[in-house]
Amino acid sequence: MTANSQRGRSQRSTSSGHSIGVVREAVAPLAASIVDLACDISRISAPTNSEGARSDFVAQQMESLELASVERDEIGDVVGRITGRQSGPPLLIVAHLDTVFPHGTSLDVTRHDGRIAGPGIGDNSLGVAAVLALPTAFQRLGVIPDVDVLITGNVGEEGLGNLRGVRAVMDANPDVGAVIAVEGHNLGRVTHVAVGSRRLRVTMTGPGGHSWGDYGSPSAIHAAADMISELSRLAVPSSPKTTINVGMFSGGISVNTIAPEASFVIDLRSVDGGALRRIAEKVESVIRAPRSGMTTSVEVLGVRPAGLVSPSSRIVRLATQTLTSIGISPTGDASSTDANIAIGRGIPAVCIGLTSGGNVHREDEFIDVGPVGDGMTQLVSLSLAVATELASGAIAPVGTAHVARG
Repeated sequence: MTANSQRGRSQRSTSSGHSIGVVREAVAPLAASIVDLACDISRISAPTNSEGARSDFVAQQMESLELASVERDEIGDVVGRITGRQSGPPLLIVAHLDTVFPHGTSLDVTRHDGRIAGPGIGDNSLGVAAVLALPTAFQRLGVIPDVDVLITGNVGEEGLGNLRGVRAVMDANPDVGAVIAVEGHNLGRVTHVAVGSRRLRVTMTGPGGHSWGDYGSPSAIHAAADMISELSRLAVPSSPKTTINVGMFSGGISVNTIAPEASFVIDLRSVDGGALRRIAEKVESVIRAPRSGMTTSVEVLGVRPAGLVSPSSRIVRLATQTLTSIGISPTGDASSTDANIAIGRGIPAVCIGLTSGGNVHREDEFIDVGPVGDGMTQLVSLSLAVATELASGAIAPVGTAHVARG
């Protein structure tokens, strides 16, 4: 992220006709309540695939707003509809509910010197709180977006969630014309490149036995370690950036038992779909190679599409122009976010951040309170601008977006 330390007070108009200064003035009083709501959200445990309590809370929050409808699906996604002035492909604004922290993690929140720290406070409690504040921000501006705006708290963005929440939301709303994904961290970032991934669990099984009496019998742990070593020697391209990582390993029964089973999880990533397929083929050839006395099985745990929304596309240009108008230098970015699903389907999409901070995915994660007003100004201005261009057809509907897909 690159941010301009001198915050401009530009009066450049958004596509909705409201200057950045007017939007900033309207949303500034909401910043404190957004931060408070983010703290409340962060205190509700929501590990991936177990977001129910946080989903309940967000549904209650949406029910208290003046929305056209609030729906909750069977996996816990909550979707509220803000009615627009005219028909047209709706804008979907997504913020994920889940965190990387398991149940039982201390979720204390501390405030000190303009910072708030706590597990998941920026990733993504602040994002959810900001999206929940959008209807109030529109009301304070006295504006109705030009097309319907759908806002979510969606599940399954982190880890092995496989973006299942945003997939379900988009499956249920196939007419969506554009997507803005919202994260608490990285104000100034415009993510328009989707880092694709393929995640596999490899399990090796063998006869096992006693470490002394059956010495020489093949060990599943030894065989898995050999395979991982072989995988680590595979050549991967630096451009397009492609990676292999074994991030989880388990197996064995006891220190004096030849392991009858071992398993590990591989994470393959690339910004290019073709490169991802090619490295996956190399990995699978290693996995499928016969191993003496061993049986190998593979389970696909997740697939996230890679893709690119052109920097010259309208949605990316609007996102960067909005930041510039606020006085923040925009930075294009590649990442794996909820926007991946839209990008993979040819729908214009970006992911934006709301403030600065650090220590993401750590229990001492923190956000800076001061820039939240600017982050919210960005979100409101960009949402209205994208809605206006969806209504006019300047941002292409589903299937005709300027998107390069892997």
